[in-house]
Amino acid sequence: MAGYEERRAAFQEQGVSVIAGTVDDEEKTAEIAANLGFPVAFGMTREDGVRIGAWWETRRDHIQPSEFVLSRSGKVLFSTYSNSPVGRMDPEETLTLIQYLNGQRAKAKGAN
Repeated sequence: MAGYEERRAAFQEQGVSVIAGTVDDEEKTAEIAANLGFPVAFGMTREDGVRIGAWWETRRDHIQPSEFVLSRSGKVLFSTYSNSPVGRMDPEETLTLIQYLNGQRAKAKGAN
């Protein structure tokens, strides 16, 4: 999450809000989120994971990484689902892709 925090201003310039969630309790989440400028939901449940299609780690009883970039209307533009810590969206790559998509959108509007 630190990588997203480091680039938070750049994401905001692109019209992007960052929101995170965790299975951790409120106290643990407050510690994690103390240095973040975006909201972090706590207490995510298995049912929450099912709603977003995430894998649930039964042995350790937690949700596996599931990341989404949504349009303003809520459409999933791109996503990652992992069954381990490997395979998360890289903050720099995510920002680069969003900048590219916004640039393409701006070009298309200018061509009309």
